[in-house]
Amino acid sequence: MKKANLCFIGAGFHASTNIYPSAIEAGAAIQAVSTRNIERSKATLQRFGSKGTPYDDYKKMLQYEECDGVVVVAQPEDQPSLVMDCIRAGKNVFVDKPLGMSADEAAEIADAADEAGVTVMVGFMKRYAPCYTKLKEIIENGSLGNARSFQAKFAVDSTPFCKDDEQFIKFAAIHIVDLIRYLFGEVLYVSGFKNSDNGFISHSITLKFKNGVVGSLYFTGMTAWSRESENILVTFDNGFAFADEVNSLTIHKSQTFSDLPWKSLEEADTVFTPSASPMSGTYRDLYLRGFVGEMTHFIDCCKNKRKPTSNGRDNVHTMSLCDRILSELI
Repeated sequence: MKKANLCFIGAGFHASTNIYPSAIEAGAAIQAVSTRNIERSKATLQRFGSKGTPYDDYKKMLQYEECDGVVVVAQPEDQPSLVMDCIRAGKNVFVDKPLGMSADEAAEIADAADEAGVTVMVGFMKRYAPCYTKLKEIIENGSLGNARSFQAKFAVDSTPFCKDDEQFIKFAAIHIVDLIRYLFGEVLYVSGFKNSDNGFISHSITLKFKNGVVGSLYFTGMTAWSRESENILVTFDNGFAFADEVNSLTIHKSQTFSDLPWKSLEEADTVFTPSASPMSGTYRDLYLRGFVGEMTHFIDCCKNKRKPTSNGRDNVHTMSLCDRILSELI
């Protein structure tokens, strides 16, 4: 299959560590790179083995390059205008979260994309992480009955890049906010408490979804969590599922026994984990966290004119939920 030709705006640490390698692994060719410095653009192309064209003006790149899509990974405050310029140039665009700092700003971009007839995909990579795609499959196929409730945790040292509650929700915890929408649908009620002190963040949030699912979120961003941690436990009619640290998914199905189960080794769980070997290298992390999956999905949507699951219109609902959570924290 012919490689997808992608142009890139931005070449910072996250882009170079996660997005460029994942795009290449997903089957993309780097056609052009634009940063604020032409030498940096050249160095990025060289680093990833591309003979593409370097730019120090992204608008010229949008004007001169015909490509399957543009990947935007820039500072959050810069991304809305960059994406709008891509839309005006008639380009399909992948943009890292957040796209817009409010639901209203996200809606303006979604409207522009719809009017221009281009694909806009927001980089919520957890939707494409294997442990969460399998969890989504279990929720939808009904093998454990209906999902009833959940508990989710996300803890990280966000102090270097989040200075208040809003930045924490929209720069860091937004991935989990989007994930619970992806798993359970739209939210009916939100309530929450916070114990935050500038960049030290603690949130306890309770939600009820339109389908009846209830759940709680534990968010914290402090130096205490230099070891980032996340998990989600979902209780169903007939069992539970526990996704832990994006590395494993444990499935427990309700069981009956002819005798008391504690008398023998009868009870069983199914545990899904990835394999590991020296050959997996750094790509193992890119697959498990969902980065390769999201770039594969973007390429497929561009080539086959499909709407991404994390599209610009869907992003409006995630930003709206972020705003609602912030407004309810007391």
